[in-house]
Amino acid sequence: MNISYNWLKEYIDFSLTPDETAEALTSIGLEVGTVEEVESIKGGLKGIVIGKVLTCEEHPNSDHLHITTVDLGNGEPTQIVCGAPNVAAGQTVVVATVGTTLYDGDNEFQIKKSKIRGVESFGMICAEDEIGVGTSHDGIIVIDKEVAPGTPAADFYNLKSDYMIEVDLTPNRVDAASHYGVARDLAAWLSCHAASSPLHRPDVDSFKSDKADGAITVEVEDSTACPRYSGVTIRGIKVGESPEWLRNYLNAIGQRPINNVVDVTNYILLGMGQPLHSFDADKIGGGKVIVKHCPENTPFTTLDGVERKLDSRDLMICDAEKPMCIAGVFGGLDSGVTEETTSVFLESAYFNPTSVRKTARRHGLNTDASFRYERGTDPNATLYCLKLAAKMIKELAGGEICGDVIDLYPEPIAPFPVTLSYDYLNNLVGKNIPKDVVDSIVESLEMEIVARNEGSIDLLVPTYRVDVKRPCDVVEDVLRIYGYNNVEMTSTVHSSLSYKGFTDRSNELREMISNQLSATGFNEILNNSLTAESYYEGLTDDKHSPVKLLNPLSNDLNVMRMTLLFGGLESICHNINRRDSDLMLYEFGNVYSRDLTTEITAENPIAPFSESEHLALWLTGNIRTGNWARKEEKATFYDMKAIVGNIFEKLGISNREIALSVAVDPIYSGCVAISTRSGKALGTMGILKKSLLKKNDIKQEVIYAELDWRALVNLSIKKKVLYAPLPKTQPVKRDLALLIDDGISFAQIEKAVKDSERKLLKNVELFDVYTGEGLEAGKKSYAISLTLQDEEKTLQDKQIEAVMSKIIANLQKQLGASLR
Repeated sequence: MNISYNWLKEYIDFSLTPDETAEALTSIGLEVGTVEEVESIKGGLKGIVIGKVLTCEEHPNSDHLHITTVDLGNGEPTQIVCGAPNVAAGQTVVVATVGTTLYDGDNEFQIKKSKIRGVESFGMICAEDEIGVGTSHDGIIVIDKEVAPGTPAADFYNLKSDYMIEVDLTPNRVDAASHYGVARDLAAWLSCHAASSPLHRPDVDSFKSDKADGAITVEVEDSTACPRYSGVTIRGIKVGESPEWLRNYLNAIGQRPINNVVDVTNYILLGMGQPLHSFDADKIGGGKVIVKHCPENTPFTTLDGVERKLDSRDLMICDAEKPMCIAGVFGGLDSGVTEETTSVFLESAYFNPTSVRKTARRHGLNTDASFRYERGTDPNATLYCLKLAAKMIKELAGGEICGDVIDLYPEPIAPFPVTLSYDYLNNLVGKNIPKDVVDSIVESLEMEIVARNEGSIDLLVPTYRVDVKRPCDVVEDVLRIYGYNNVEMTSTVHSSLSYKGFTDRSNELREMISNQLSATGFNEILNNSLTAESYYEGLTDDKHSPVKLLNPLSNDLNVMRMTLLFGGLESICHNINRRDSDLMLYEFGNVYSRDLTTEITAENPIAPFSESEHLALWLTGNIRTGNWARKEEKATFYDMKAIVGNIFEKLGISNREIALSVAVDPIYSGCVAISTRSGKALGTMGILKKSLLKKNDIKQEVIYAELDWRALVNLSIKKKVLYAPLPKTQPVKRDLALLIDDGISFAQIEKAVKDSERKLLKNVELFDVYTGEGLEAGKKSYAISLTLQDEEKTLQDKQIEAVMSKIIANLQKQLGASLR
């Protein structure tokens, strides 16, 4: 869940910095992953100031350039050559000073001192599009009011940076899946640890209907699957762009603005935690919404353009003629809001979590709405959020609210009653927390104390806290606000922990991979984690360095290793010197690094230091010895690639999840970077540089791979072993002989082929490479084999030809390949 720091302040007033806010949230169980600054304008207008044009003269060597002097508030006029047709003396303008970086999309350029047609220029007078405050390039920006020269443009445009706080929610904390939900928890923490700050949310008391008629009617046929359904009709709206403040909030958390109506529903979802759905009211057949189940296998096309067959258990939002939306999961293709929409029907409902979860799983759908509905939204917030959304749409898009708000709530859901014993809480926590502190915390969490008994209190827990229904749940809430760090640990712990955590799973997988590698001829090595600093000369950058020891035993053991490489090279050298030159080695071990951009502080002396576990593999010499029946085979990069691929396969990581790309690394003469398709780095493999091997007295080629073991374990533990029946059909193989440029790799060919066909393509293999006689200079020939298969039905010639044609076309277009 991404949280905007500025948006959070809409609901609670506090003085914590973004980092302090992140620390507070983490302490109360809303663990923060990252805090990132978000600029509404790229670069934040740094180096750009307001200036006053003092003089403006024609350039002697140009018919369109002007030589100006500009007051930038530094006491001396600055000469700037300007080509804008509208520049004139006396204007107040915006100036990018020397050293400023300007951006044009993904490109950037720096303003430098220059000579233009023989005249020196010390800056640039800017147009709107050049600094990102608009799109006009007709001329320079001319400010029509008095502004002091030297005023930063960021101050003039009231530019404010925001911060995106990434909160990693646990599955039970859906109440915190919104800005207001996070603000509620932060307010409770502030009341206990800092100055109390009350929550405030937008007022809806002024909500009212504008006219009595024109409303869409609603009927709910299954009140078990839909305990509450609220709706309102707004007519006469104008769909358009949202205001800047709303776009900034959405952009800050990575949500793309669409239009004022859809953005309001997203604002309510992300701000208050209540999913809303907006229907085009003119497309609702019969002017009536019916919440019901449709017959089995009813066809329904969802918003993504996919036609799905409905299950009779799926709850649907229908009109008098057809289904319009899968309740709580996904909207239909033809019922949503478009630019032509003039009337909307807003839905704000509470759906049964189990019903939504099963429907989402049946259709393989996962949306922001289903995420919240599956875990349980607040049934008593639907009406408030509906009124707030209707008010906002009316303000941003105009229109009239027609008829009364519809609110079908036959059996209201009451707060959850819980009785909490103080002795029970203290025994569970392991510390006596004063009663008044407990009472204060539960009240700050909006739990109502309805009765105080001898040694206990009777509570009513609000309905949005679906995870708090037992005394132990209340204790957990009290403790996280009170602070786990405030509970002193005794010298002994009486506990029996039987669950498996990350370390247990990592050890299991480590043993499995060790057995696999050992069975294929590898030997495990174990090297010292202390090594020589001289190994890293020329290999580190300005941001990272080895972790140095304060009192090293020797210069050969004066830093913590940053990589497993050099310990393995020492082992290889040791073995080669004893006439064992055919080696296959692997090692699991921790590596260490210091971040030079992070300072050591008294509060956190280990902040710059990091530790991670890696798996390294070395191949050198012959991978297969020769005899009378066959020749010896030297180890190659492709042997290492196959070994690494087998490791991924054993861990359950599909090759479709892995991306290989040519990379540059100072330790390799040729290197391939391994990552996930989303770009997360997993490791590298390649052939080590001869110069590096020479320093270690190794004269033969060494192929090396180093993998981030923790990242691999994280990928592996997400996998579930699933049964899959054998295919009913036979695979089809097709070969292609390609003439390509010498610089194109097989990885590029493989990617182009896989991108062309994802469903039927099962495998791509390279079985021949030819260079030399008969080919054009700079060309080579690759022969590849493609395996196609449909596991349900036999492929037809037309299907195969269509797939092959598409693959060939993409190879020609992307890589300039031609068939031999």
